[in-house]
Amino acid sequence: MKTNWILAALLPVTLAGGYLWGQKPQAPAAVVQEASLQVSGANSGVSSNAKKSVLPDTPPGKVHQVKPGMLIMDAVKAAAPGDVIQVWPGDYVETVYIDKDGIRLSGVIIDGKRPRLFGEERLNDAILYSGNNILIENFLITKYKGNGIMGQAGNNFEIRNNIIDDTGVYGIFPQLGENGLIEHNIVSGIEDAAIYVGMSDHIHVANNEVFDSVAGIEIENSRYAVVENNFVHNNTGGILAFVTPGLPIKDTHTVIIRNNWIRNNNTANFGAPGSMVSGIPAGTGILIMAADNVIVEDNLIVDNKVAGIIITDHENAPNASLDPESDPTPDKIQLLNNLMYHNGFDTIPEAKVLLGAELKQGEPDIVRVGKVNDSCIANPERYVTAGVGGWPACSFTNTDTVASYLLEAPAGPRNTATADKGKYAYLGICTGCHAYTGRLIGPPVQVIQSLYMDDPQALANFIANPVKKREDYPAMPKQDYLDAETRLAVAKYMLSVEK
Repeated sequence: MKTNWILAALLPVTLAGGYLWGQKPQAPAAVVQEASLQVSGANSGVSSNAKKSVLPDTPPGKVHQVKPGMLIMDAVKAAAPGDVIQVWPGDYVETVYIDKDGIRLSGVIIDGKRPRLFGEERLNDAILYSGNNILIENFLITKYKGNGIMGQAGNNFEIRNNIIDDTGVYGIFPQLGENGLIEHNIVSGIEDAAIYVGMSDHIHVANNEVFDSVAGIEIENSRYAVVENNFVHNNTGGILAFVTPGLPIKDTHTVIIRNNWIRNNNTANFGAPGSMVSGIPAGTGILIMAADNVIVEDNLIVDNKVAGIIITDHENAPNASLDPESDPTPDKIQLLNNLMYHNGFDTIPEAKVLLGAELKQGEPDIVRVGKVNDSCIANPERYVTAGVGGWPACSFTNTDTVASYLLEAPAGPRNTATADKGKYAYLGICTGCHAYTGRLIGPPVQVIQSLYMDDPQALANFIANPVKKREDYPAMPKQDYLDAETRLAVAKYMLSVEK
């Protein structure tokens, strides 16, 4: 057990944010140095070289400087692929949309002061990017209604050293991206997930602090992800590996959750009623739902009142619909050495029933509900468990040979030509809130199809200027940053999908 190493790795993050032992975070006085990722060739598509960046190794282009009183979007419009946009400390009240490749959006930190993107509690999104090879760093982002930083089908991205607070549904949200690095961010006060990786592959989430949100870090319908060295505390649920039914990508697999400090995730659930995350019981350290080949190793998991680790299938998960194309059962869950203490001290009745069925008492560290296949656990005698009594010992002890699932070479750009524009807008934007069946943030696609099937232009108009139609769903934010051609293309594609 590498507990001392865990704390040593986490201290730079917590001290940089000023949030050690319950203190309110302040803007760091200097830029946090990026982590060095040592990458092993033990798995397909994994680099054998030390890697600090997922971006192409190309010389930077022109530098555009943005200072208070100027608009960041003006610099984005003027920039060419490869250019750097430097944003100086001050307030910027706008939404920044990057639809070009190779843009590096970098905040300048002077005497601890950062550029602040301020949504005034009326703007929906702070930064959206659909380009490839994107860097976003060193910003303070607050008071938006939708998302802090959202990726929309862009590959090769780095999101690092940002402070994000109270930005609505998601803090950092790469959707349909490949080869991404999310590190040294501080994210808090989010209604869904502070860091939410959706339908993405080859992702590394490291050295972040996430707190006061419904979900801390969520890996949803994504593959090949490492989540390590994060401080995850005071959320409803700490770290989640999910399969959400009804999305175009049907599985979550090959996820390593290791060396994280997961503490006191007992915040009352304030997610949108009926959404997937609204079913997370307050007091959950790690939640694995229907995901496959998930390794949980060397985490410090303490003070989570329901359980340190919960493993469930779709049939026993609140607010989860069934998708005939998604396997509802978690397979190959591998629990290695973890330090767990004082979990389950105020657990839910269902967990008590499971303990009672095994003639056990105590505060559960690990709870398995429903079906699970081909799973293992190391040193089960160290924990109070329910539902894993028949699991064999794991055949390996650590994941030291896998330092990252990042790609050795940058991923190629997605083909977002005119013919595919509607498809990628749908996958990269719409599926963040709309599943084909079942409820996420917004109504299912099937419901939308029933309303607009014969009138895609009406749906395109609604996308640009939505109005609240249902009391049981939150208002949809405007997507008017998309041009009219893209809005009509995505409307036609949404009305044509069948799953």
